[in-house]
Amino acid sequence: MVNDPAYSETIAAVATAPGRGAVGILRLSGPAAFSIAESLAGSLPAPRLATLRTFRGKDGAAIDQGLLLVFPAPNSYTGENVVELQGHGGPVLLDLLLRCACAHGARIARPGEFSERAFLNGRLDLVQAEAIADLINASTRQAAQAAHRSLEGELSRHVAALLEELTQLRVYVEGALDFSDEDVDWLADERLRGGLARLCQHLQDLLAQADQGRRLREGLVVALAGQPNVGKSTLLNCLSGNDSAIVTEIPGTTRDLLREVIDVDGLPVTVVDTAGLRDSEDPVERIGIERAWDAARRADLLLFMVEDQRGITAADRGLLKKLAGADRPTVVVRNKCDLSGGAPGRSDGPAGVELRLSAHTGAGLEILKSEIRAAAGLESGGEGLFSARARHVDALRRALAFVVDASGRVREGATPELAAEELRLAQQALGEITGAFTPDNLLEKIFRQFCIGK
Repeated sequence: MVNDPAYSETIAAVATAPGRGAVGILRLSGPAAFSIAESLAGSLPAPRLATLRTFRGKDGAAIDQGLLLVFPAPNSYTGENVVELQGHGGPVLLDLLLRCACAHGARIARPGEFSERAFLNGRLDLVQAEAIADLINASTRQAAQAAHRSLEGELSRHVAALLEELTQLRVYVEGALDFSDEDVDWLADERLRGGLARLCQHLQDLLAQADQGRRLREGLVVALAGQPNVGKSTLLNCLSGNDSAIVTEIPGTTRDLLREVIDVDGLPVTVVDTAGLRDSEDPVERIGIERAWDAARRADLLLFMVEDQRGITAADRGLLKKLAGADRPTVVVRNKCDLSGGAPGRSDGPAGVELRLSAHTGAGLEILKSEIRAAAGLESGGEGLFSARARHVDALRRALAFVVDASGRVREGATPELAAEELRLAQQALGEITGAFTPDNLLEKIFRQFCIGK
C-alpha cells in the first residue's frame, strides 16, 4: 500500500457518464469506504454479492433504491476497500449521493485517481492503466481491441522480456568490472556481442509494433490539397459518406479547413479538406489558402489531387515542390477517372505514388483506403496489435539508442564502465514504460487525462 497521506483519504466519484440513464454508479475507495457505505445503505452484504438497499441521506430520508456491492482490499480494482452504489441514473440523485458520501468523510476524487491508486498499489502497471483510458476513448473496433490487449498485459510482457535480456547483459558487463584487473578481455566475448545484437533486433521489432499501435490509437491526419476544382471536397464527402462539404463548379468554394473523422478499416482518420491552392485577391480566400498550406505541411499523409484527364501540370509540379521536404508521405490522386476513361489503380509516377480514382462514383476508393492504412504501417490488417502511446515509442527509441551505443563501446574495446552505463540507461528507459522508473510529474500528467470516476 502507498504511504502518502493523500491516499489515507477515502475518495468518491460518479463512475457513469454525465446525463440521464437507467443506471448510475457512485464509487468509493479507501479505508473508510465500508463505514461510509454503512451510513448510506445500512449493513454491508457479503463481498461481491449485489444486494438491494435503500440509500439514505444524513437525516435518514430515502434518496434512492438500488444495488450495493463491496470489494474488500486487496482484491479490488484499486487494491483498497471499494464500494459501488448502483442506483437510478438521474444526475440529481447521483449528486445527492455524492454529497452525502462527502458529508460522511469522503472527498471527491481527482480525474484518474482510482486508476492511479490501482497502479500505486500494484494492481496494474502503467501501461495497463493507460490502456483503460484508451479502451474508453477508442474510436474504432480495432483500436478498442488493441487497447484491450494492452490491458491484458501484451505490451508489458514484451517489455518484461526485453528487461530480462538487458538484465542478463548488465550482469555480465558489470561482472567484468569486478575482474578488471585480470588479464581477460571480457568485452571481446562473442556471447556478449551476440546478445547485444539480438537485443537490438528485439527492440527494433517491438518499436515497430508500438509505433503501429500508436497509430491505431491516435489515428492519422490526412490532408486533401491541390488546385481549385480538382475534387477535394467531393472526395471528403465520398470518404465520410456525408455531404459535409459544399461542392460547386465555382473555384474557391472551400475557404476554410473542414475536418471529418472517419473509420478506414479500423484506423481512425481525420480527413482535412483545404482551400484550393492558387493566387487570390479575395482576402477571405487568402486566409483559407494560408491555412491550407499549414494543414498540408502538418498532415501525416498528403493527398495531392489533380484531374486525371489533365494530368500533373507545371503549376501542380510547382505546388508539389513547395510542399516537398515535410516529414510525411505524399500521394498524387488522379481524380475524375470517370471522365478521362482511365482505369482505377495504383502506379509509380515521376512525382511518386499515383492513385487513379473517381471521387464522384467511388471507383478506386478501396485502393485509396489501402494506401492510407499503408501510410500508418497497418498493411497487414492490424490483427494482434496492442495499444501504445507516444511516450512508449519514445522510451523504446531511447533504449535502442543506448543499446546501440553500448554495442559500439564493446566493439571499440572501451572500458566496461562505459558499456555498463549505456545499458543502465537503456534499462531505465524501458522501466519508464511500465512505471518502474517514472517521475511523479509524468504520473500526474498521465492520470489527469482520465475521466472522473476511473
